Amino acid sequence: MSLQQVYLLLLAGAVVMLVSVVAARLAHRIGLPVLLAFLGVGVILGEDVLGLRFNNAALAQALGTAALAVILVEGGLNTEMSAIRPVLVPAAVLATFGVLVSVAVVAIIAHFALGMSWQLALLLGAIVSPTDAAAVFSVLRTIPLPRRLTGLLEAESGFNDAPAVILVVALSASALRPEGVARLLGDLVYELAAGALVGLAVGYAGVWLLRRLALVASGLHSIAMVATGILGFAAAGMVHASGFLAAYVAALILGNAGLPHRRATRSVAEGLGWIAQISVFVMLGLLATPHELRASLLPALAVGAVLLLLARPISVLLSLTPFGIPLPEQFFLSWAGLRGAVPIVLATIPIVAHVPGSHQLLNLVFVLVVIYTLLQAPTLPPLARRLGLVPKVAGRELRAEIAPLDTIDAELIELTIEPGSRLHGVEVFELRLPDPCAVALVVRDKRAFVPQPTTRLTTGDQLLVVATTAQREAVERRLRAVARAGRLASWFGETGDPDGPTQVSQ
Repeated sequence: MSLQQVYLLLLAGAVVMLVSVVAARLAHRIGLPVLLAFLGVGVILGEDVLGLRFNNAALAQALGTAALAVILVEGGLNTEMSAIRPVLVPAAVLATFGVLVSVAVVAIIAHFALGMSWQLALLLGAIVSPTDAAAVFSVLRTIPLPRRLTGLLEAESGFNDAPAVILVVALSASALRPEGVARLLGDLVYELAAGALVGLAVGYAGVWLLRRLALVASGLHSIAMVATGILGFAAAGMVHASGFLAAYVAALILGNAGLPHRRATRSVAEGLGWIAQISVFVMLGLLATPHELRASLLPALAVGAVLLLLARPISVLLSLTPFGIPLPEQFFLSWAGLRGAVPIVLATIPIVAHVPGSHQLLNLVFVLVVIYTLLQAPTLPPLARRLGLVPKVAGRELRAEIAPLDTIDAELIELTIEPGSRLHGVEVFELRLPDPCAVALVVRDKRAFVPQPTTRLTTGDQLLVVATTAQREAVERRLRAVARAGRLASWFGETGDPDGPTQVSQ
């Protein structure tokens, strides 16, 4: 590849990303699901509009699988364990037993009503039954639902990709026969159990390692966190276990281990997650051929109706009733089973395996995802309010990611008082930081506290200083000056010049 081709490739990639971001903004303003904007960009780039031809299902499957792994890692890193711990068992039941129930219901209807072979009918059920992690994470976090309900949905979407992938791969290899059911269930149990164990092992090993590395640069720490989650995905795949489950479990452990640079890690993971989402949806939009989708419209509407009004409610009812989940919450869970990239990526597996009729299956799934995402996603907020699931009292459910620092255009400065620093012995008020900047938190001997004006700083203290962007340079100069010359730094002519001496003798 020549250098000119590299430039052209980078130019095209950057333009697609920027167009996707603009499309997402427009979709949000008119109330459309953002993920469909990315899919639309791919369709516009495709052969029916701008003429870019892409029909490599094997490449789409490989890249889509990798992107889904990144999305699951981002979801795990940003999921609060306290929110999903109380609902871990019901979420696991819904993600396994519930998926099997949904597969069975869709397959039976597809076989007898649409005349599909049992192999294609079962494949269709396995492809459309799992909820999509990217759709759930992006849509539901904008609705102030009770933590238990949000945690259940997020945990289910993180767990249920694994059994669906196992079923689709097995059914693509051969038609399911009665004598093969026991073997399939055995493989399912092994892959899920082994995937969970690999995820646990990689997650805890990653926590142990990162605590001892003590990376000062938040960017390196964030990369290490994401890479550990991907390591879990790849390691599980090497032993024929569920990589999706391993990636999510490993990231869940890492994200809740109390490691440093949590805010930076979440930002990096969220950015990588958005890149993965844009990439996979644009690619899947390219894979679709709009003029071939018309024949799939009525079958997609029928299968989607069965999935939304019959299969999903039955699977939720059978899976969650034993755990005492109230019926209004079950109703919302039934409607909130969003589909996105996962079913379309799964639909490429039988194509690669050369299953007869699999191309029509892909078209049907594509139409189903688009139509029912348009139908379900915008109705979730009013449905939650109608069912009384949104808190009526402001502040009852708090969102931790409001980012007030962005609102006031401020940043956090992290500072450690090193041995020999003249900050030792200085009281907080003597720092005389410019308004509205302040020392927000002091960590001393692994204990955090909010300092008073008379709090005396000591060697080893870690300070979190809130500074507006406009005053950041002045704050850094003042802290640097006091570190060099003490509380009377200005009397000694110390300005905190970054190119000045590191210490002023007195």
